[in-house]
Amino acid sequence: MKQFKTIIVTVVIFIAACKSPKAILSPISSDKSTILQTEMEFEKMAANKGIATAFLYYADSSAVINRGNDSLIYGKKSIFNYYNNPSLKSATLSWHPDFVEVSTSGDLAYTYGKYQYQNIDANGKTITTSGIFHTVWKKKADDTWRFVWD
Repeated sequence: MKQFKTIIVTVVIFIAACKSPKAILSPISSDKSTILQTEMEFEKMAANKGIATAFLYYADSSAVINRGNDSLIYGKKSIFNYYNNPSLKSATLSWHPDFVEVSTSGDLAYTYGKYQYQNIDANGKTITTSGIFHTVWKKKADDTWRFVWD
């Protein structure tokens, strides 16, 4: 019986040691990686399909964004309409999160990092602004992440 227990313990240790590092990540570590990947896909969509399309896709139905003069824009459709304004059609936006944190409950997260925004003004001059962004993410029932605050 003692040999049988030793064999079982050895097999369990061997199986645990053979698991890939990704398989033994904590759910929070896995979510951090997923959010970082989501941020990168969000930025790529903004570059390839336009800012309005990307913000529409990644916004939660209850999303709010804070833009010029501390104006709050509520909801996916209003956010899309804001970015779909003809004066913003030539705008580009790039960003990279420097930090990702996930709540212990695993359903909320936030990111922050640097962004750069460029647009052409009425005189044809390129205006570039840069700064720090802060995004709050919410995990949906289908395990996708959508932003609720930007």
